[in-house]
Amino acid sequence: MPEIHLKIGFIGGGNMGQAMIGALIKSESCVPSNIFVCDLIKEQTDSLKAMYGVTILPESEAVIETCDVIIFAVKPQSIEQMLADLRTRKIFKKTSGRKIFISIAAGIPLKKFEKYIYEGAGDRKKEMPILRVMPNTPALALSGVSGLCGNAFAAAEDIQIAKNILSAMGKVFECEEGDMDALTAVSGSGPAYCFYLAEAMIEAGTNLGLSPDDAAGMTAATLKGAMVLLENQSLSAEQLRQKVTSPGGTTEAAIKVLDDHCVKQIIMKAVVAAAQRSKELSG
Repeated sequence: MPEIHLKIGFIGGGNMGQAMIGALIKSESCVPSNIFVCDLIKEQTDSLKAMYGVTILPESEAVIETCDVIIFAVKPQSIEQMLADLRTRKIFKKTSGRKIFISIAAGIPLKKFEKYIYEGAGDRKKEMPILRVMPNTPALALSGVSGLCGNAFAAAEDIQIAKNILSAMGKVFECEEGDMDALTAVSGSGPAYCFYLAEAMIEAGTNLGLSPDDAAGMTAATLKGAMVLLENQSLSAEQLRQKVTSPGGTTEAAIKVLDDHCVKQIIMKAVVAAAQRSKELSG
């Protein structure tokens, strides 16, 4: 994991911000003295300082002034008000040097950030690249998936810096912004689909006589094992399924029920619905 020598600032210290900070430090990608955080909730900043030894700054203006990379880690519904406030106080106009802005706010397009950050920026735009990231909750366990795209002023080295930061908490896929809705539907919402399947398997197991703990443990281990196999084999998901499904066997009986109820098609419809909703939210 490459070490990052830039000063990284977080505006927001909630779950995902905490996950990123923890991952950067645990992976030794960044030393605590190069990480800065501000958040309205004092308990969160106190906790981050106690756990990781990061520097707490009083407000977002200080983060932008101090840091080379600024990560907007606040809730999507709070982003526009925050950006409007920073613009009113002319914070973006006051910046000097190269500043890389990264948003992890779901559904907020790059053009929304450009509207506020670039107002009156002139030639400074190329010194203030903006990148958009869609992480998912397994990042909290350093097993996340993040989609990454940048605006027209994001150079290759800016993208690489973002990749280095995100790689500390899992896999990173670079994409076009137009692919973000699909990525959100597959990986952003994807953990919920897995948990939904796990719910059903656990409930079925308990109905068949297993203890709730055993059913949960078996389900978690089975899903984890299947995903490790998928990730490490050269076979497709379909081929792996076929290898488990012996003619006339127990798995075939289960798959027949799923096929009879068009479960694959329903899952595909669900993913499309998530993508459509993501598109509506970002519009």
